[in-house]
Amino acid sequence: MTENESEDSVVPYPDADLSVERPTIHESDARDVPQEDDSVDIIFTSPPYWQKRDYGFEDQIGQEETPEEFIDTLIDCMDEWNRVLKPNGSLFLNIGDTYDNRSLVGIPEMLMQAARENGWLVRNKILWAKPSGMPEPAPNRLANRHEYIFHFTRNNEYYYDLHAYSKEYGNGSNPGDIWNVGFDRNTGDHLAPFPSELPERALTMAGPRAVCSECGQPLERKMVRTTKLDESRDQARRAMEIYEESDLTEEHIRAVQAVGISDAGKAMEIQDGTGRNADDVQELADEAKEVLGGYFREFTFPKKETGGWEGCDCDAPTEPGVAMDPFMGSGTTLQAALKMGLNAVGVDLDPVEDFQMPIQAKSKIESESS
Repeated sequence: MTENESEDSVVPYPDADLSVERPTIHESDARDVPQEDDSVDIIFTSPPYWQKRDYGFEDQIGQEETPEEFIDTLIDCMDEWNRVLKPNGSLFLNIGDTYDNRSLVGIPEMLMQAARENGWLVRNKILWAKPSGMPEPAPNRLANRHEYIFHFTRNNEYYYDLHAYSKEYGNGSNPGDIWNVGFDRNTGDHLAPFPSELPERALTMAGPRAVCSECGQPLERKMVRTTKLDESRDQARRAMEIYEESDLTEEHIRAVQAVGISDAGKAMEIQDGTGRNADDVQELADEAKEVLGGYFREFTFPKKETGGWEGCDCDAPTEPGVAMDPFMGSGTTLQAALKMGLNAVGVDLDPVEDFQMPIQAKSKIESESS
């Protein structure tokens, strides 16, 4: 069992057959990424703020004269990223707002609308709540303590592991779209570092650890329903007490799950395949409901566990998924990806010369290359 795997999972994350490689770092513009088409599984990035810092490059992103021109530039970037992103991939884009003529510009909202008009699906508008931040001198408004992280996809079907994310950040339940994340203590010399937990969260939910080396399809978690309940809820605890004190069996609970609340029947293996519940299943469900009373409903939404991993039909080895940051800066996204077992690609006009490999990834690469 890996450190990222929950106690109630049946099998651990699958290791890719092929090993993590040294990161690929390109000295290039985010609008011109030297990567092959459909070669990246997940992008996590944070573009420069509009009109905040001059990095000293000609035609640099963030120094456009108007917010509209800035948004147009970001859409040009996203068009290029869409080229390298796999159809089932995800883009997580961290962006903050800024003031112009004493008024908030609305950069995040402008970007979201422009992205939608350009064919992107907005899966989430995550609020990054910062418990602390840079002091702000304005005496007549509140200090800004949040930014947004948009989760964009191009298709309805994309790799997503809510189970892993919920276990890591939500105690087993869906944690919601507010991330309370403080800054790392050592942010180095880069002008605008962001906390490593931000890409780690995105990679946990949408960064596949193993993909087919032939077709690129990720291995996806197959969830199975159990008879366990969320005992943090009073009703669930009482339901478990009644069940454990009774003569009911696991078959009774499975029957309740098959029949459901309305007795209309659900497509589970316990049924006879006709869309109606088999007589013996209905009988078991009735017996369970008589004993459990109204608490039977608790067993219709039980905990789920990992039952295995599903992939493609290719007879090919798996390799780590690929994470990219087209504004890599100090390399926080790349470090998070390598630490979590993904390959990493960084793009920057002025990439760091002394990129620090995570100890885990560096040791593994060196041992396998020696």
